[in-house]
Amino acid sequence: MGRVRTIRRGGSRFYVEPSTDHKAPGVTSIIGMGPKPFLQYWAARTVAEAAVEKAEAVLSIRGQYDRRTQTYDGDPDAAIDMLKGAPLRYTKQRAAVGSDAHDLFERMIRGETVRRVGPDLAPYKRHFAEFLDEVQPELLLAEDVFWSDTYDYAGSGDAVLRVADESGEKLNVIVDWKTGKDTYPDVALQLSAYAHADRVIGEDGESRPMPRIDTGLVLHITPERWALKPVRIDDEVFTVFLHLRAIFDWDRTLSREVIG
Repeated sequence: MGRVRTIRRGGSRFYVEPSTDHKAPGVTSIIGMGPKPFLQYWAARTVAEAAVEKAEAVLSIRGQYDRRTQTYDGDPDAAIDMLKGAPLRYTKQRAAVGSDAHDLFERMIRGETVRRVGPDLAPYKRHFAEFLDEVQPELLLAEDVFWSDTYDYAGSGDAVLRVADESGEKLNVIVDWKTGKDTYPDVALQLSAYAHADRVIGEDGESRPMPRIDTGLVLHITPERWALKPVRIDDEVFTVFLHLRAIFDWDRTLSREVIG
């Protein structure tokens, strides 16, 4: 039996159950059904910043305007495409850093000694090492797939750890590593979905019982600092996720059947 595979269909990610080949939508794709009006303003600002910071390059590609022919002697469409692509380029760059950092964190949380990393990852390594030293977490799960047979979804979580609270009581916490500029409320939906799963599928493709989850945490690491932030994963939050799960089915299936 192999590990859980993922496929993409219609812009969404699906997880393939290794023993049955059943395809369940991914947690991230389901959460993507929610409204994100801030993205419009973020994209506009990113394009505006690119226009200012790369003005000389944009003008060079566009070329000079010829009043006689009322055309540019360069390639205006290419200049426009350069600016339009600014949000996607930024997202890809940040995704690459985030992916490398997540790989680094997984190696370190598993106890591997990581000696050298590139300058981009060095501050992330230092801050994660500080987290390990200060919190002293015990690893229960790392990068396993949380699978819900009840609600038909799946997702790959960063880690489940056992940590001591302020009173010394040991808690099982589901943790997500974040390396962006900030943390956003969607992470509560993500962790709540994982915490309410029915089982865990390991790298060997074998299913195991879902461990007890007491609470959720985000470990937010940037080049400047690290912070642990508590996250609600209760039934109220999970109910919101289930609404998005229904919207996912509406978007992909039911909405195509309601008009005869």
